[in-house]
Amino acid sequence: MNQSRIIPWIGFGLGALYFLIPLIATFEFSMRMERGTYSFKAYRIVFADPGFQASFAYSAVIAVLTIIVGVALVVPTAYLVQLKLPRLRPVVEFLTLLPLVIPAIVIVFGYLRMYNSSSILPLTGSARGTDLLLIFAYVMLSLPYMYRSVDTALRTIDIRTLTEAAQSLGSSWPRIMLQVILPNVRVGVLSGAFLTFAIVIGEFTMASLLNRPAFGPYMQLIGANRAYEPAALAIIAFAVTWACMGLIQLVASLSPGSKR
Repeated sequence: MNQSRIIPWIGFGLGALYFLIPLIATFEFSMRMERGTYSFKAYRIVFADPGFQASFAYSAVIAVLTIIVGVALVVPTAYLVQLKLPRLRPVVEFLTLLPLVIPAIVIVFGYLRMYNSSSILPLTGSARGTDLLLIFAYVMLSLPYMYRSVDTALRTIDIRTLTEAAQSLGSSWPRIMLQVILPNVRVGVLSGAFLTFAIVIGEFTMASLLNRPAFGPYMQLIGANRAYEPAALAIIAFAVTWACMGLIQLVASLSPGSKR
């Protein structure tokens, strides 16, 4: 009995060491910019850099717009599939899994080919058009996570009964979606939103090939030209990602059906 408990803990400990040792080493290296002492000089330089501020702000705005578009696309789709079109569930799940199978570089080259200046819809002909194309690309990239978060939340509620009750009170479809369905799946929506934010902040390939001033290309540029600042940026990006994961856990723990 004791052995059956020790072995899993040994595996957990080895996995934690494999994960934490490189992280601790990176943090320790980022603190050694001043010779002979530990300091946060690399972090001060990074935070004071206008390039960091501009790229992070740009990626944050793009992430928020991606979340808005993704929620507007995924919530009605998942709702209709579960309520009206259950036979299409395998097809929709397959389509939402494609971004995990197709490499991002292949997708972005397809976008460049389809939406270049000589096409019917020349999105790459202007900065705002390219930003719009990048948002659509990120919506597609986050589909596997956003759809499954929302779909899981929808399966925990009786949407048919809620819909029929709302219709009996004279509610329209937009009102049902906004005032009945969306509040009941807010935990799933927020989980997908935080995952989307983490993905957009750290994404490099699409932003780089579309030549947008995002945080991912900025990290690559700093990493190619400096020593200590890239380590500080890696820790900052890691902190942002884990903050999103922590917010997911917080939202789940504060949901009405969770155990306190």
